[in-house]
Amino acid sequence: MAASRTLGTFRLPPLPTIREIIKLFRLQAVKQLSQNFLLDLRLTDKIVRKAGSLTNAYVYEVGPGPGGITRSILNAGVAELLVVEKDVRFIPGLQMLSDAAPGKLRIVHGDVLTFKIENAFPESLKRQWEDDPPNVHIIGNLPFSVSTPLIIKWLENVSHRNGPFAYGRTQMTLTFQKEVAERLTASTGSKQRSRLSIMAQYLCDVQHILTIPGQAFIPKPEVDSGVVHFTPLTRPRIEQPFRLVERVVQNAFQFRRKYCHRGLGMLFPEAQRLESTGKLLKLADVDPTLRPTQLSVLHFKSLCDAYRKMCDEDPHLFAYNFREELKQGDDKESYRL
Repeated sequence: MAASRTLGTFRLPPLPTIREIIKLFRLQAVKQLSQNFLLDLRLTDKIVRKAGSLTNAYVYEVGPGPGGITRSILNAGVAELLVVEKDVRFIPGLQMLSDAAPGKLRIVHGDVLTFKIENAFPESLKRQWEDDPPNVHIIGNLPFSVSTPLIIKWLENVSHRNGPFAYGRTQMTLTFQKEVAERLTASTGSKQRSRLSIMAQYLCDVQHILTIPGQAFIPKPEVDSGVVHFTPLTRPRIEQPFRLVERVVQNAFQFRRKYCHRGLGMLFPEAQRLESTGKLLKLADVDPTLRPTQLSVLHFKSLCDAYRKMCDEDPHLFAYNFREELKQGDDKESYRL
């Protein structure tokens, strides 16, 4: 009990401000890496509070940069914070935080897209998928350049229950470009409805919990940011392999302004496209004149189930790639010329 109380009341000693850290180590945001520093500790505290109670939690922070959110996480009474930072320039400033919080902050110089988190925290934290989420959290102010591939990677991890989700239904609180945050949380019929909406919402409860104005960052980005909270569902809303779902969803949204049958038709070779698309939509009981943005997760469940049935009937179908067929057609045309 005493140890738990000590963890809960821990506060960092007085330290240089984030602005002073930036000056001290002569840090500059690299535009090519879409870096933007969040300096307002009241805002970073607010982001961390939105993650829920972090008392005695194990937290994985991605892209800590000069350490604004890192400070707020440490002050939230965590048991341990693991940060993964690709840019070596930020390591000395983070080391200063580590020295001020002995035994609480672990720093890894690495790439979040390849870092293996499965064995980073104690085995005892692992929970059954159907249980409440484990006391493990992912928090991060994601560089815009990696935010979409990273969230897709983690959603695939959710579907396989590996990576950060080997511990159970690990919750994520992540900062994205506002437009990406709106896509992730967009409802059926919204102009922002997209591939990201379906891929996130069929696997997780997704909430846009906070908007951060651009002027809160240094340098000021051209757009605001949005903080999104993800809690994996105990049971996905579409019970098909991730790659199959991704394939159906990607094709549906290829021609987002046209009727959905146009994009879904690209799942099938040209010679059988019309017939197979009709069969898919009939099996799924989906109106071919709906736009992709009008398709609900339930519509996509029916489409994925129907497509899976057609792939089981024709094992070569899933390997079909319309771009390769187009390329082969172009190559034949060039040869004739």
